[in-house]
Amino acid sequence: MKKEIVVVGSINLDLVASSSRIPLPGETVSGSSFRTFPGGKGANQAVAAARLGGAVTILGKLGNDAFGIELRDSLENAGVKTGPVENVADSSGVALINTDAKGENAITVMAGANGHLSPVDIDANVELLRRAGIVLTQLEIPMDTIGHLASFTRQEGIPLMLDPAPAKPLSSALLSCVDWLTPNETETCVLLGRAERNLSQSELEDAATSLLQRGCKNVILKLGARGCYLALADGTRRAVPAHKVTAVDTTAAGDAFNGAFAVAILSGENAVNSAEWACAVAALSVTRHGAQPSMPTPSELERFLEAPSIALKP
Repeated sequence: MKKEIVVVGSINLDLVASSSRIPLPGETVSGSSFRTFPGGKGANQAVAAARLGGAVTILGKLGNDAFGIELRDSLENAGVKTGPVENVADSSGVALINTDAKGENAITVMAGANGHLSPVDIDANVELLRRAGIVLTQLEIPMDTIGHLASFTRQEGIPLMLDPAPAKPLSSALLSCVDWLTPNETETCVLLGRAERNLSQSELEDAATSLLQRGCKNVILKLGARGCYLALADGTRRAVPAHKVTAVDTTAAGDAFNGAFAVAILSGENAVNSAEWACAVAALSVTRHGAQPSMPTPSELERFLEAPSIALKP
């Protein structure tokens, strides 16, 4: 029987406007297209893992609106179990996303129903969590819920992967409960109280070491087009390069990475091999529009890796 991946996190509808560039404050630009996609960091990671063959259940909240019906159907069609997901008397979560011609994005998130996911829901689903081979969570749900979840997984010895996004400072008490911390460069700087910037190789090594000293067991710094950097509890330090692709939409690339890494690590792969595979999944995802629609299947990934013109490592 497959070990289960349980995702505790947000479920959103993404409203995506594309234009030649992302507007500056106070500026209006003409858009080229508008589309809606199922999203939310929790749901994105759940779909990424399920599409790759993982046994996935999501614990979250939906609104009592039409978006809620659409979002549940989308999750179930991707193979994600939604039994623990309850509808509440609020709107479903929504993300307003601007994307530019280079595939970069700027995102505003409204929590809606996601804000109702509480510690009580964690306590109501302890048997589900105890069956998990790994639990994935993010910061688009209330912090007291994340703290309660982290304490429970540490007490029960269940591996916890935390994607610290949206970026915010976190306590060492919370980080000490985390088995896999997966920040990008912006989130890394915020966690360490440093000015936000692209990090050099020496700065990556220093940042990862500092995060390990804050208490988390393993750190994976997600670096976009540069790949990722691993700092593991066993002393391993490794930079994993990205695949060269033409990005059209970077939305949820980090979620694709997390979902893929969870599937690989549960299948018995070591962390380095899991990260290499997850980098390939993330690279393929940015060649497509939308969050969940960009998540690949194993056969799509295999074709991608066999096509050197689009999947060439530097």
